[in-house]
Amino acid sequence: MTLEQKIGQFFFPAVFINDTEENIQATEQLIRHYNIGGLTFFHSRASAATNYETKKKVVLNDDSFQRLKELIKRYQSCATTPLLMSIDAEWGLAMRVEKTPQYPYAITLGALPDNQKHLVYEVGKQIGLDLKFVGIHYNLAPLADINNNPNNPVIGYRSFGQNKEKVADFSLEYIRGMNDVGILGCFKHFPGHGNTNIDSHLGLPVLKETLEELLANELVPFIKGIENNVDSIMIGHLAVPALNDGKDTSATLSKSVIETLLRKQLGYDGLVISDALNMHSVSKLYDKKGQLEWEAFNAGNDVLCFAENVPEGIQEILKNAKPERIEASFQRIWKCKQKAGIVDGKLSLPNLSATDFDFKTTSKLNLKIAQNCITKIKDRNNSKTVFDANKSSTLAKISFYKNTDNTFFKSLAADLPSPEFSYETGGESVLNKLEKELNKFDTLIISLFVPKAKPLNNFDIEDSVLQFLGNMFTVKKCILYVFGNPYALQIIPNLRDALGIIQMYQDFTEFQETAAEQLLENTKCKGSLPVEVNFL
Repeated sequence: MTLEQKIGQFFFPAVFINDTEENIQATEQLIRHYNIGGLTFFHSRASAATNYETKKKVVLNDDSFQRLKELIKRYQSCATTPLLMSIDAEWGLAMRVEKTPQYPYAITLGALPDNQKHLVYEVGKQIGLDLKFVGIHYNLAPLADINNNPNNPVIGYRSFGQNKEKVADFSLEYIRGMNDVGILGCFKHFPGHGNTNIDSHLGLPVLKETLEELLANELVPFIKGIENNVDSIMIGHLAVPALNDGKDTSATLSKSVIETLLRKQLGYDGLVISDALNMHSVSKLYDKKGQLEWEAFNAGNDVLCFAENVPEGIQEILKNAKPERIEASFQRIWKCKQKAGIVDGKLSLPNLSATDFDFKTTSKLNLKIAQNCITKIKDRNNSKTVFDANKSSTLAKISFYKNTDNTFFKSLAADLPSPEFSYETGGESVLNKLEKELNKFDTLIISLFVPKAKPLNNFDIEDSVLQFLGNMFTVKKCILYVFGNPYALQIIPNLRDALGIIQMYQDFTEFQETAAEQLLENTKCKGSLPVEVNFL
């Protein structure tokens, strides 16, 4: 390859599964003319995080999997150098593609006891197999961020929790599972995005920690990853003034973060990839096209993810970079391509349909995780209380944000037949009517299906619902099952007055079945909260 062709390998522009033919052809031109190294797949332009927050409508497409498979074949067929296909699939292809297997969020896995960390390995392995089937070689996961800020708008449920050793161990298990089936992984977002309260897709978070504080906490998982030769490390769009002479420079553009800290001090010589360069924390810094790509490369990144100015970026790097530096980055990405098995004529293209996914194996794995992560927060003879109330006809069930035709209620029906109510929408008038209907019952089984995983707007739980719950806890015997982000517990008033609280993390069928089994049989809850939740 020429020097210019080698530089092309550093560029991983974004591609969208549900895109126009015009956009697809534009990507083909990039591949043919600039020898780009890989692509990063997203569902659609509206679903990309910088657009998602603007409320652009995401149009679902049940044929997304078929389109993805066809696009991978199409793009590889016009590449002189095999493309390293990447995707952000932290909880499986379902994060980007309809009707594909979905696995639990990292925060759910973080609730598992240490002796069940092999289940995290199995998640990594199964996600790896799913990606391999479709022709993707590189998962931009897992997060090695320690989430120690309950108000973090973008990490939260995507982190294994706030225990640095557990985050380190579980991140390694996840990536080891992927590696064992031939898929590359990535620890992100260096030097740690957990203790931030700004979404870096939209603004620049600033970490106030000193280097010593970072070494004692945020950097622990990354150091362990380096010791275990992780495939790649993604640099986060976040500023650490203590590492930049007091300046709020994004880590992705900071030589002191990448070259000095990561490379020299921590001894990492693997692939370094930038976080998406379209993110607003960096994308608006330079007027000149290609300047951002050069600055990111110059700071120490080998791969430029979501690069939007490929031709101009290549020329800026060609004009400014030393040949030795270009060669060093090229060798790192080439080594990853070799590990992924796509060079030397070994590239194989997918040949399967969505029905070929092993959903049964996924379901069995999700059930094991549910049975081991279910967390008892409070239990004052929950099982006895509900059975006694059922005998005296004073028991009712109420579901929030799912109707009564949910798996949890259906699994309870045979042993605890009682009136069922639900609230999905309607506000105070509907809740006032519901409160009157509940007057004759003194014991309530409440299932809260938390609408959103992100804390924005109180996880989309309406204020009127929070007030209703707070009131119920003070006047009724309430056993609450929370199917969703455990941080939601912090916004529910009077939660300390609830008789019982069981945290379930996900609303998957397997988690609802496990919740019902726990209540009916009073089984032991094996999980523990992976984050600190203050409500008692």
